[in-house]
Amino acid sequence: MSMAESDTLDGTTLLGLYEQMATIRRTEKAAYDMFMSGLVKGTTHLASGHEAVAVGASAALREDDYVFATYRGHHHAMARGATPEECLAELMSRRTGVCRAKGGSMHLTKADRGMLGSYAIVGAHLPIAAGAAWSARLRGTDQVAVAFFGDGATNIGAFHEALNLAAVWALPVLFVCENNLYMEYTPIGSVTAVEHPAAGRAASYGLTGEIVDGNDVVAVRDTVRQAVTRAREGKGPSVIEAMTYRHYGHSRADPAKYRPADEVEQWMRRDPLLVAQERLTALGVPQDEIMAADARAERTTADAVRRATEAAEADPHEALTDVWADGSAAWRN
Repeated sequence: MSMAESDTLDGTTLLGLYEQMATIRRTEKAAYDMFMSGLVKGTTHLASGHEAVAVGASAALREDDYVFATYRGHHHAMARGATPEECLAELMSRRTGVCRAKGGSMHLTKADRGMLGSYAIVGAHLPIAAGAAWSARLRGTDQVAVAFFGDGATNIGAFHEALNLAAVWALPVLFVCENNLYMEYTPIGSVTAVEHPAAGRAASYGLTGEIVDGNDVVAVRDTVRQAVTRAREGKGPSVIEAMTYRHYGHSRADPAKYRPADEVEQWMRRDPLLVAQERLTALGVPQDEIMAADARAERTTADAVRRATEAAEADPHEALTDVWADGSAAWRN
């Protein structure tokens, strides 16, 4: 995509997307700090560095569209409307959490905003997204489903099954790969036969495959917008591979020492926030307005940390509420 095609946002709109990314970045940093201080249990997988994918894609979607994410899904939950307080409270097992402390870091869900879950099983949500798209088709709506996944999921059978069925039925679904070059600790290129594990395989199913700069929120928004338009018009699914890079290790316990120092440095220079700042400056947005957006993001996060920390612990008596379980035999027979 050329610069002329992608550079279509006015300064005010782009500043709003920048502030959203800055808030997500600070919220994840707060989650990391709280984890290290013992306030967050279990594990957590941070998406710092991936913010432009979630925010850019969400800017191209409607509120009634569907989004499915991985266990690294904090940015998608917030991009779709979950507040920093809801997310942090969920990580801290507070009653005010987005899932009332039943989901934790790896299962953030905001169903009333179309965020239909974060999935800890690699690749499991891709067929589910195809199912949501099929539901939209059956109901006669023009809703679109979007499945976000990592590069490692492209070597999972569910990836190929979902793409094949989506292509056969021309479903309104987008498969968006957040390619950060590593499947946990293994370079994706060392175990995959094609250079681009998602977009490079799209043609095998007769699908459109596109590669986009996943650190440029404008480029992501415009690429996803074009794919969404095709899907709404009944022209079927698309595969988008967003090239990005995580700033932390795979999970809290991973120091990411396996990544070459020069590679890390190169990608850090392409930080999504820095890229957006450069675009804002080019559009004539004053530096003090950018700094004000950063300050608002910092205040929002600090307030979220305070409220989440002060919130009541989850009530054990609510553990079995809002949990679906009627005995599967009722429908298997």
